[in-house]
Amino acid sequence: MTDFLLGHYVYWSIIALLIIGLYGMMLKNNLAKKLIGMIIFQVSIIMFYVASAVKWSATVPVLDPAIGVADAAKYISPLQHCLMLTAIVVGVATSGVAFSLAILIYRHYKTLEESDLMEHMKSS
Repeated sequence: MTDFLLGHYVYWSIIALLIIGLYGMMLKNNLAKKLIGMIIFQVSIIMFYVASAVKWSATVPVLDPAIGVADAAKYISPLQHCLMLTAIVVGVATSGVAFSLAILIYRHYKTLEESDLMEHMKSS
């Protein structure tokens, strides 16, 4: 059991980050804290995909005459890394839009607390 836990420490730390991000998004009352939780959640998903794409005995996906084309199993698939680059760009764009909306909400209502925002919206 200990070997299993220590052998997969990367995945356990990613799961811990995922739980922290979910906690921040679901249970925090402040919108800025929710956005930080969302970013932590996105980063943990990206880390999971990159960690699962590791192939220990493989090499970069550039044709090597020493390995040859016939042995494609000795090359790392670049697909996961390309998809995660796209996910990083989408995450940065999402975070930028979310933080700019939070700034607009703060300028209008002078608070980022959900309960106060709901009271302001009900009274308007």
